[in-house]
Amino acid sequence: MSLQQLISQIGPLDKQAMSAARSRQDMLTKPQGSLGRLEALSIQVAGITGTPRPRIEQKVIVTMAGDHGVVAEGVSAYPQEVTPQMVYNFLAGGAAINVLSRYVGARVVVVDMGVAAEMEPHPKLVDKKVASGTANMVAGPAMGRAQAIESLESGASVVENELARGLDILGTGDMGIGNTTPSAAVACALTGRPAADVVGRGTGVDDAGLARKAAVVEKALAVNRPDPDDALDVLAKVGGFEIGGLAGAMLAAAAHRRPVVVDGFISTAAAMIAVGLAPQIRPYLIAAHRSQEQGHRIMLDWLDLKPLLDLDLRLGEGTGAALGIALTEAACRILDEMATFGEAGVSEGEESL
Repeated sequence: MSLQQLISQIGPLDKQAMSAARSRQDMLTKPQGSLGRLEALSIQVAGITGTPRPRIEQKVIVTMAGDHGVVAEGVSAYPQEVTPQMVYNFLAGGAAINVLSRYVGARVVVVDMGVAAEMEPHPKLVDKKVASGTANMVAGPAMGRAQAIESLESGASVVENELARGLDILGTGDMGIGNTTPSAAVACALTGRPAADVVGRGTGVDDAGLARKAAVVEKALAVNRPDPDDALDVLAKVGGFEIGGLAGAMLAAAAHRRPVVVDGFISTAAAMIAVGLAPQIRPYLIAAHRSQEQGHRIMLDWLDLKPLLDLDLRLGEGTGAALGIALTEAACRILDEMATFGEAGVSEGEESL
């Protein structure tokens, strides 16, 4: 499906389903509103899915990997070789995302969007490689506009394939040494905030490394001058293949009325690209957490998303999304499985509880 077809299929939330879900929440055996944001979350999912009592059974976390030419500027505490090494770790089931996905009952789909290495064929590795890493964005665009579109449409195709297998909720994750730098650049381009406000320590760079990252982001923005009113231009000039892939995955999930649980800093940059392309996707997004990256709060505020958790996470991979999926499922189970006052034979009113 083309990018424009995807965007055209994303409609508003189902108000009737939300109204029915809200009415049921108000009849459950508890004081109205006493489960706080879990109630609101279940109503949101009802609107997304068009189902007054949504059930989340098939949980999928898509972890997309890509490399970045900007690592040549010394923006990461880890070498680029770690990207393919961690992809193999994902495939072997040994990473944090694998542990948390097993815990919440989600399947992990690992995608090579642009790893700068020739990956060995593996039955669990989805090959959507656009190129072997992006170009160095301080010297010019990270990718061509056609490559940006390819990354978006390839990411969408991953979700289309998973829908055929069963997908009730999508979690997003990433892997790519250096990818907090293009993510910060995307955020700066779209929010207009200076790099010093957005750039964080990523994999753990020291003070000198932090200053270098901020300077690299400012230089990339000055060289490329991405248009904040054209999200595709922002992606092409200062983004990454996995960022584009995740944005495309989000668009596809929304087009098929599936909730999207957004992980941390990199996934949120992808969400910003997705919203820039299709503003109507915003209510389909659920922010799993606020990460330790200093700019993440700015990005979430721009998206008008309130995170479910704040655990000082900064790993990526989809780890926060896994926890967010668990909370979203819990919210929907309460709506669907909890008894109403009438069903339980309990008198309504707070004084009876």
